Amino acid sequence: MRNISLTIAAICISAALSAQGVFANKTQSILEKVIQDYPNHFYNIKGELIGQAHQSAEYRSTLQLPGSSSCIVTLYTEPTNFYSWTCTVLDVENFEQARSRFRDIYGQLSNSIIHCNAQKTFILSGQYEEPEPEKKMTHVAFALVPGVGDLKKLKVDLSLRQDGKSFKIALCVNDQDPREDVQGAMTIK
Repeated sequence: MRNISLTIAAICISAALSAQGVFANKTQSILEKVIQDYPNHFYNIKGELIGQAHQSAEYRSTLQLPGSSSCIVTLYTEPTNFYSWTCTVLDVENFEQARSRFRDIYGQLSNSIIHCNAQKTFILSGQYEEPEPEKKMTHVAFALVPGVGDLKKLKVDLSLRQDGKSFKIALCVNDQDPREDVQGAMTIK
C-alpha cells in the first residue's frame, strides 16, 4: 500500500512540474514583465532614446526576447498619448522557418498565466490561424482574460508578415484601439 501511495505521489509531482513548464518559458516571462509595466506606460523598461519625429519618440527596450533583433518602446503623441512595445522576433527569407517559429511563439503564449502587480492573475487568450505562403500577413490578437482595470485596454499582437523577400515575426503590446473589438486571428491576402 505504501509503494502505491509513493508511486501516486511521484506521478502527481511529475505532472505538476511538467504543467508548470508549459507556462514558465523565457518568452512568456519577458512578456509578463512588459505587461506588468503597461500601466506605467513602459516607463521602467524604456531605455535610451534612439529616434524622434514630430509625433513620436522611440526608445530601446531594456527587455529583449531571446533571439530578437530589436525591441523598442514607442510614444506617439498625436492625436493622444499612445504607448507601444514592439519586438521583432525573427526576420528570415525562409517561410517554413518563419511559420514554425510563429507556431512556437504562439504555443509559448497561448493560455499562459500572467501575474500583475497588486492585481489578479490573467490568462493570455488568442485564437491561432496557420500562416500560408500566399498570405501577406497573419495576425493573432491576444487578450487578457478577464479584462479588468488598467489592463482592460491592453492588446497583445503576434504577427507574421511578408516584407519583400523576407518574413518578419513581431510581438507587440499596446493600447486597444476603441474602434477595434476583435480577438482572434486575422489574415490579409
